[in-house]
Amino acid sequence: MPFHGKNTLSRKSKVRAQNMTDFEIERVAFKKQDIGVWAQLSARNTNWPVVYVLDDAEKTAAGKRSRLSDVYVGESRNAAGRMLQHLDSSSKSHLKTVRVVIDSTFNKSACLDLESYLIRLLAGDGTYRVLNRNDGITDSDYYDRERYQTSFREVFEELRSDGVFTRTIPEIENSDLFKLSPFKSLSPDQAIAVEDIVEGLFENLEKSKLSTIVIQGDPGTGKTVIAIYLMKLLVDIAHSEPHNDIDQDSMFSEFFASGYPQILEGLRLGIVVPQQSLRKSIQNVFAKTPGLTRSMVMTPFEVGESAEDFDILIVDEAHRLNQRANQASGPQNTKFKEITEALFGTDDKTKTQLDWLRAKSRHQILLIDEAQSVRPADLPLSVTRALVQDAKAASNHYRLASQMRVRAESDYVGYVRHLVGAASIEAKTAPLIPEKFAGYDFRLFDSVERMHDEIRRKDVEFGLSRLTAGYAWEWKSKKQPAAYDIEIDGCQLRWNSKAVDWIASPNSVDEVGSIHTVQGYDLNYAGVIIGNDLRYNPATDSLFIDRDSYFDKKGKENNPTLDKVYTDADLLQLISNVYAVLLTRGIRGTYVYVCDPALRDYLKKFIPTSGVDAE
Repeated sequence: MPFHGKNTLSRKSKVRAQNMTDFEIERVAFKKQDIGVWAQLSARNTNWPVVYVLDDAEKTAAGKRSRLSDVYVGESRNAAGRMLQHLDSSSKSHLKTVRVVIDSTFNKSACLDLESYLIRLLAGDGTYRVLNRNDGITDSDYYDRERYQTSFREVFEELRSDGVFTRTIPEIENSDLFKLSPFKSLSPDQAIAVEDIVEGLFENLEKSKLSTIVIQGDPGTGKTVIAIYLMKLLVDIAHSEPHNDIDQDSMFSEFFASGYPQILEGLRLGIVVPQQSLRKSIQNVFAKTPGLTRSMVMTPFEVGESAEDFDILIVDEAHRLNQRANQASGPQNTKFKEITEALFGTDDKTKTQLDWLRAKSRHQILLIDEAQSVRPADLPLSVTRALVQDAKAASNHYRLASQMRVRAESDYVGYVRHLVGAASIEAKTAPLIPEKFAGYDFRLFDSVERMHDEIRRKDVEFGLSRLTAGYAWEWKSKKQPAAYDIEIDGCQLRWNSKAVDWIASPNSVDEVGSIHTVQGYDLNYAGVIIGNDLRYNPATDSLFIDRDSYFDKKGKENNPTLDKVYTDADLLQLISNVYAVLLTRGIRGTYVYVCDPALRDYLKKFIPTSGVDAE
């Protein structure tokens, strides 16, 4: 229920969640006198584990936020004492209201979990600048966690009723601000990787030793999350104030101790994202995150043209960096030549954008998945594989294993990659055995229209459910908006009407996203149309491509600059990678429609047929 009355001393709200003990939320004005009076009201205000939310939200007469608000979430055993410390902090003294969540059953683990939960949701709400440091939010289990987390949603709803949150949990969790937040909880293997990377990075910085770190992971293992998390963590360490209070229980607290912030002082950091849509989404997140700025998120061209060098560059989707090839525009072709000449003294056509980044920075952290290379202009497999091997030899290689996206109990990612022949260092050679994935909705449809209807139903229920397809149809609607691009058995569809942030656009559920608008993003349900660019030959039991049905011009053009001609085998690998990427976007489920009858019959052995179609 909402709070009433003046925001001076304590106002209480008591909620009883099903099968839970009572929790209370007490609201206090963030002033020394008010905190002092509140401290005397109960011994638990100075000696009990609690979680609190501090903000400076202001509303107009119409009840709307007048500006982007600042918010800070913390946990403490001595809430009143902690409030007085915050009042003395230059970064928090401007805040106005504190809401304290009190529960008679709270312990340290539960409070850390609730603190993390609220930070993540506030960062994704879109109306706040979250002032918390990124010093170690991990996804840790503890006794009776499921019971506590049931009550956390009740805490959220109570805070939302008091105006702290402006959106529902599903709305927040489906947003890019949430999915790409630097405040995501890390899985144990992600946390270990981050700790080892930062430790090694500091060692190399102290010794003035150049380094290239490679983080390798399949789709859904959180490579982009790691990239963003690392950027925020390094910035927070660099800006850490001397003698600033540090939670010694946080995983990365040691890096905020004396010595480490000084090592990063004055260093220039940046994050490189080759893909336009994903880059714009990350820039929007950085614009709302203290310590981070939109300008930190760059294209490879911006790094190459920069007047200053960088100390540390984090490169997401590094496999999408370009070699010398025909670029998307004439000016970019000119820039490629000019940057190479400026950096290396001559127009060395063998130089890639990776070479630029190495020339412009002392330390690179590269996030790579070679099976997500989808165009001939991307770094060659020989380069990405050499990077992995060199990093292993230098003990600078980290493998992410935990699946954070696809909610399947078995190796769904490896299964579908094997199914469509995607590239991988750990490529499977044994015959594929049909497998079912408990808890994951994986289905083959005989009707693209019925698949689209199911996607629409899932979008109403869960949100973020979209159709995607291989680039097997010409993009007519780009120049003729009324035209249809994809026509299958009387079903007419159009390609994505937006190149940037298409997934969140109003018409996206009625359109079809290409590889270039969905790579790097999560969907709740993905409906994948496999076009006639990928086919199956029963006589040879092999996949093959139909060049005439592949309409991505940049996806199949030869490279006369490097004297490279791409064979059908080369394009088969890239097209297979495209479909492997599309088939690994869905969190809850993936639906498949196949145009080639022979390939459809083949895949029926390995993908359960939709119940609708089986009737």
